Amino acid sequence: MKLLMNLIKITILLFPILLIAQSKNNVNYYLIPKPNHIKFSKDYFVLNNNTKIICVESTKHLADYLSNEIKHLTNLELNISSNNSIGNNIFLKIENNNNKNDEFYKLSITKNSIYLISKTEKGIFRGIQTILQLIPIKTNDKNIRIPCLEIEDSPQFTWRGLNLDCGRHFMTKEFIKRYIDILAHYKFNKFHWHLTEDQGWRIEIKKYPKLTLIGAWRKEADGSIYGGYYTQNDIKEIVEYAKSRYIDIIPEIEMPGHSVASLASYPENSCTGGPFEVANTWGVFKDVYCAGNDSTFIFLQNILAEVCSLFPYEYIHIGGDEVPKERWKECQKCQNRIKNENLKDEKELQTYFITRIAKYLETKGKKIIGWEEILEGGLTKGATVQSWTGFDGAIKTAKQNHYSICSPASHTYLNAEPDDLNLRTCYSFNPIPSELNDEESKYIIGSEVNLWTEHAPQETVDNKLFPRILALSEVFWLNPNNKDYDDFYLRLQKHYKYLIKRGINYGREGKAVEHQIISDVKEKAFIVKLFPKEKDVILKYSFDSTLNKSYYYKNPITIKNNCKLFYAGFKYNQQITKIFSLPFSFHKALNKKIELLYPYNEKYRADGENSLINGNFGTVEWRNGLGWQGFEGTNLEAIIDMGKREEFSKIGINCLQDVSSWIFFPTSVEFYVSNDKENFIKIGSVNNDYPQKSGETTIKTFSISFNKDSYRYIKVKAIGVKTCPEWHPGAGGKAWIFADEITVE
Repeated sequence: MKLLMNLIKITILLFPILLIAQSKNNVNYYLIPKPNHIKFSKDYFVLNNNTKIICVESTKHLADYLSNEIKHLTNLELNISSNNSIGNNIFLKIENNNNKNDEFYKLSITKNSIYLISKTEKGIFRGIQTILQLIPIKTNDKNIRIPCLEIEDSPQFTWRGLNLDCGRHFMTKEFIKRYIDILAHYKFNKFHWHLTEDQGWRIEIKKYPKLTLIGAWRKEADGSIYGGYYTQNDIKEIVEYAKSRYIDIIPEIEMPGHSVASLASYPENSCTGGPFEVANTWGVFKDVYCAGNDSTFIFLQNILAEVCSLFPYEYIHIGGDEVPKERWKECQKCQNRIKNENLKDEKELQTYFITRIAKYLETKGKKIIGWEEILEGGLTKGATVQSWTGFDGAIKTAKQNHYSICSPASHTYLNAEPDDLNLRTCYSFNPIPSELNDEESKYIIGSEVNLWTEHAPQETVDNKLFPRILALSEVFWLNPNNKDYDDFYLRLQKHYKYLIKRGINYGREGKAVEHQIISDVKEKAFIVKLFPKEKDVILKYSFDSTLNKSYYYKNPITIKNNCKLFYAGFKYNQQITKIFSLPFSFHKALNKKIELLYPYNEKYRADGENSLINGNFGTVEWRNGLGWQGFEGTNLEAIIDMGKREEFSKIGINCLQDVSSWIFFPTSVEFYVSNDKENFIKIGSVNNDYPQKSGETTIKTFSISFNKDSYRYIKVKAIGVKTCPEWHPGAGGKAWIFADEITVE
């Protein structure tokens, strides 16, 4: 009896632990986003070729969709019927319920049947996504077991979106439709389509054909032409496709700023009259729509009339962000507008601009959304504000009883590298600022994932968004009281196979790999250590840039010759990082003494005093703090002491350009030699021949060769541009020189 009592006590103590262990291994933990209410049973429903989907005529399209998706996942072909036949069937039922949320669904899976019930087709569609994720990833099994359970589920927020920037990089129609499918599968309901930018106009406007004839194309630094646009037939096709996936498309037509592509097409809408070129660099440009010219508003209204006819939804996004006021201050028409409308300043002129557009859109039955800068001169009546720089915009908007989409860059801008915005940070996000009370919180309608594509062409989008978009899909759907990062992380690890099945080229959760380089002066070698920083990541390295002939990293790598080492991180056999390149040079100035006549900026110090002659080269990933030394608003001038007279015939210096970050190649580099450190002889110079107007991050070697001779001292002088040129968004601001290695051979 005593033994029995002890066993009972042990069972009672272990029961919660056993439950947790069971739940952690339950198929529930494949589901993303997690349902708000879920209860599992012991039995299984068996899905096979005998299973039918039972529906009425009004939900036949949903049954077709479910059948096609099941076939894609399992190769099973399910028949669709309107008869309530006996068997292990799936029932799609529209029924009234007391839940006010039109996306609410109830899913009941028993041993004999699956019942999916909602009062709306939209709710049925959301529930179908849950069913699809409950299907194990097996292609050859003809009897697939799905766990018995009860789910009652509806979203926390009515606005759950992805903002995809197709202005800076064009995405094909097929790719957009693919992403609508992906968004639908993870229960997003808004696609915010960024269609116009300084770097490209992407939507056909029949009244103004030059918008796509000129504005859709830009000339890159290498002379190539880049661009593309969507015809109105393309738009109609995509809108209809999104409707079938219960996703609203919100087009963004930027104004009054981010409009250089439009002004290049129709320069008369600017303050200066142009001419302009479609921008091929990134940043914020001074030229914007003229707010003092009535013809500008007529132009924009005609554009919006066509936009409204293409997008049957309630909202039009008009941008309103990052509007420099310099041109308005210099424009007599804009100044007359301020005076005649009794406006206080250019900020109120922007509000006038936004309000005038909003009133026009009201006549079309539309409401506007604008970025938080539309708050600056006073908020336009009826406007919804998208807060992006932080939470302040959402707080101010809600306190004025206006609706807000809270999508701060700190948590939702997935163009940021995972090193800077990782999975855990994304999951920690709550779109409702803590400063708001319950009544004010009602004005936060939701949030968006944002992907700005300055450095994200189409082929990189999956890698940028996944897996972090999954964390945000759960943030947007799940009641915050039900959030649990550890639980989400367990589900995600199992979910990777599901992403592979769906052809999603996922990237990193955070900083996936680090490297350390140790210089072994005695052995005349570099020791490279690689460190995986993410669960289940394996590292491969090679001396071939394609990694075709690669090795699994196990021990530190010894480098004893000039070479390039390449490495990358892999997770579940899929590459999740870029291929990193580490060039090494055993040149004659390696680890000699160096003196800098102008100090580097401590923000970009690399490895400190010896960085320019340590044999390690920086890469285009300059923000990682490795390799590059930065010199702000000045020249770079370095003297190397070789210790004694040495023979050499070539000197070079590596520099980096990223004009969107105010980093420019030197205008020229001069090379000198001396034997006494006082009397230097100029032996040559190299002028920069790479265009400044380039949106790409580029590395260039400035070098000279000469007849071999012996000298002790070498001086390298890189002449900087010092200030950003007039055409640059940061005109007049201090420009940078970035250098990483001076080589002597």
